[in-house]
Parts: sequence; structure tokens; C-alpha cells
Amino acid sequence: MHLSYPSSIWRWPAAAALSATAAIHMTLVPEHLREAPYAGALFIALSVAALAAAILLSATNHELVWLGAGAISLGALVAYFLSRSVGLPSMSDDIGDWANPLGLAAVACETLTLICWIGWSAASPRSTATAVTRR
Repeated sequence: MHLSYPSSIWRWPAAAALSATAAIHMTLVPEHLREAPYAGALFIALSVAALAAAILLSATNHELVWLGAGAISLGALVAYFLSRSVGLPSMSDDIGDWANPLGLAAVACETLTLICWIGWSAASPRSTATAVTRR
């Protein structure tokens, strides 16, 4: 059985935000590979995953793609919060640097992706059907 996933206005801003997330993190890779190689590798992985999710969202409205996009953004936000609050190994200089311009831009993009995911979830036929059957 083939399931169709209707188009959603939420896909395009989420795809753009994910692309921007990837671009922001890629600009930081060289610096992080020098200072904390694991962080540079994680930035590469985040960028690849965010770009892949953006491409997939451009092509489909599948709920698993949305789940991945949300997970990527939520994970990045948690990592940002941890790096600025308690710090991460070999990156203690980031503690308290909440106003870093690239950090704020990334947080804005990741938050926009989560808002789009929530908007898509609220408008998706699956969530509407679930709400109707629970009454």
C-alpha cells in the first residue's frame, strides 16, 4: 500500500532553516577540529544530517523525515545549552558565551525547524485523526 503525504507549507521554511544550520556549523568546523576534534567531527555530522534532512524535506513530507529534522534540531539546541552552561570537554571557553552571533543564528534556525515540526504535526492528517478517535 502506498501512503501519500500531502504537501505542507511548513516544509520549505524548515528546509531553509536546516540548510542554514548546516552552513553555520560548517563554517565552524576548522576551528573546532583544532581546539576539540570530537566537536569538529560532531559539527560535520550535524551539518551532513541537517543538509540531508533539508533535501529530504524538499522532496517529501514523510513523518520520519520530520522526526529526523526535529531530532537534529533538538539535539543541536541541547548541545548548545550544555556548551554554554556546564561546558563540554576541551571547550570550556564557550561557557557563558550566550551572545555569540553564529551561536544565536544557529539557535534561531534550530528553533524555527522545531516550530515548523510542531506546526506540521498539528496540521497533519495523522494528528487530526488521532484527536478525532480519542474523543
